[in-house]
Amino acid sequence: MTYISLPEDKDRLLVFYLAMEEYIARYMNVDDAFFMWQTAPTVIFGRNQLINNEVNIDYCREKGIKMFRRKSGGGCVYSDMNNIMFSYITKEENVNMTFNRYVNMVALVLCKLGVDARATGRNDILIDGKKVSGNAFYHIPGRSIVHGTMLFDTCLENMVASITPSDAKLVSKGVKSVRQHITLLKDYIDLSIDEFKLFVRSNLCNNEIVLDQNAIVKIEELMLEYLDIDFIYGKNPKYSIIRSKRIEKVGAFEVQIELKNVYIKDVNLMGDFFLLGDIGAVLHQLRGIRYEREAISNMLPTNIGDYILNMTKQDMVELLI
Repeated sequence: MTYISLPEDKDRLLVFYLAMEEYIARYMNVDDAFFMWQTAPTVIFGRNQLINNEVNIDYCREKGIKMFRRKSGGGCVYSDMNNIMFSYITKEENVNMTFNRYVNMVALVLCKLGVDARATGRNDILIDGKKVSGNAFYHIPGRSIVHGTMLFDTCLENMVASITPSDAKLVSKGVKSVRQHITLLKDYIDLSIDEFKLFVRSNLCNNEIVLDQNAIVKIEELMLEYLDIDFIYGKNPKYSIIRSKRIEKVGAFEVQIELKNVYIKDVNLMGDFFLLGDIGAVLHQLRGIRYEREAISNMLPTNIGDYILNMTKQDMVELLI
């Protein structure tokens, strides 16, 4: 696997690295690429999440924590300089194979350090049954991108407070609660964060490509989309029906349906599910049809699992009706 390096080491916005993933996927002819990165405190929420539902905007502004949206699905993540972010770009297009290969590859590296790490769930790596890494996926033609966290020594108070009400008692309870479900890698190894990064790189990669200044310019151009206010905050119309539901092995959903009389005018789908295809195009086909089970079922494609990981057509019908 090829490690992708930058020509200079300096502080960059989190979205620079998301754009860097895109650049590698779209313009570099490598079978498997990998790089690691760290940023100043930032909250990053999933492609289909509402920022007002997921992020404590006031707290983030008060503490100088930046807020960005990513193009992959999944839930809200807090990152800082004591958290390492991993990015994996591959030509493999099969979702399950990509996820399984990546999380098992990372878990194996941790095992080489004597850590009892296991890949489990939709996208997690656990140590002693506690989450140390969560990962998200998205696909562009010909490439798959997986990116995720490695909780080395992250500030748990900021992590909790940036995505929950900032009441001190709630934050205190939240830190205690999250400590029951997540763990920090520093508690299991004797390496510094830089030594750990070097160990990961030497175990996963056997060659290196250093990006040139032309690549940096193109990455910065791709980054502009992530900086667009409409992309970050979204433009959401008013809805007649709002329903929430969790579907086992698929994720949490909030569906928002705008009706005119008995006809669907618009459908918006939010949540921490994992997108595999353009679900927006599928939902667009529902516009103008009657808001009733049979009409919706007839319009939806049978292969809905090609658009949302692990979802069935019946799941989607039950979610909408």
